[in-house]
Amino acid sequence: MDFGLVLQTDPPASAVVGLMRRAERNGFRYGWTFDSAVLWQEPFVIYSRILEHTQKLTVGPMVTNPGTRTWEVTASTFATLNDMYGNRTVCGIGRGDSAMRVAGRKPNTLARLGEAIGVIRDLAEGREAVVDGQPIRLPWVKEGRLPVWMAAYGPKALALAGQKADGFILQLADLYLTEWMVKAVRAAAAGAGRDPSSITICVAAPAYVGDDLAHARDQCRWFGGMVGNHVADLVSRYGEHSDMVPEVLTAYIKERHGYDYSHHGRAGNPSTDFVPDEIVDRFCLLGPAEAHIDKLKALRDLGVDQFAVYNMHDAKEATIDAYGAQIIPALTR
Repeated sequence: MDFGLVLQTDPPASAVVGLMRRAERNGFRYGWTFDSAVLWQEPFVIYSRILEHTQKLTVGPMVTNPGTRTWEVTASTFATLNDMYGNRTVCGIGRGDSAMRVAGRKPNTLARLGEAIGVIRDLAEGREAVVDGQPIRLPWVKEGRLPVWMAAYGPKALALAGQKADGFILQLADLYLTEWMVKAVRAAAAGAGRDPSSITICVAAPAYVGDDLAHARDQCRWFGGMVGNHVADLVSRYGEHSDMVPEVLTAYIKERHGYDYSHHGRAGNPSTDFVPDEIVDRFCLLGPAEAHIDKLKALRDLGVDQFAVYNMHDAKEATIDAYGAQIIPALTR
């Protein structure tokens, strides 16, 4: 199992770079960041510094979207970083939540997302693609490689990930839902004539190592609210009781009343007080190192290839170090 670290690009950027360097020293192989240009600093600028100050770390957004940048610009940015640092990027992509809504736009359609996945990958790898009816190619790209991993929850999005993406990003660590969604992605891949095992499965969730569960839950409760934004979209599309979406995913947002993106992804987010302890425990990894190891082994048995640690709480350095000293070695022996 691989491990990734997920950060927000809060200033100063040097602190983000420092945490990524610390993560690489502790055995993390991937460095991810949020991508929401209004709420945080521009991640692609910071990726250049991370790549310069690490040796092997692969970096990318968790996640970008097809609406905030034109597709050729996104592809060219990735391709430039790859040319400078040796194909050490990955493109996590989704419909867009905070990046779109904070700017007053709606998330992208799945049709647009599916088209963007192919275009961005083709351009970044030096192939011709059609953008807005115009065939274009980046003639300077040589031996470029850009895996595109798609974030998804709902049945149609899971199907699209299986049909078109190189990897699937699931932003929660619930064992039942992971099993259900991984099966859906792989079934869609098989139906599209693809090898289901070729799709990288990445689970991303907050992790907090320690014995004080009450404090850990309070530090990670924000995550249930973030996931709740996507769940609310699913409920509006499929209804509260639908065979298309498991009720164990949708039931907890009944007491949700709006969401303030100014606190997005932050401990103490007042918009997430509706999230019960049970959801925090199911969606996150909490407790002593042994509890993390046990749950990660269960995720690995479900086919998860990477666990990406959302590191937005008051123990960033301690979490990275605990994973490096105890948890990563137990999962990578």
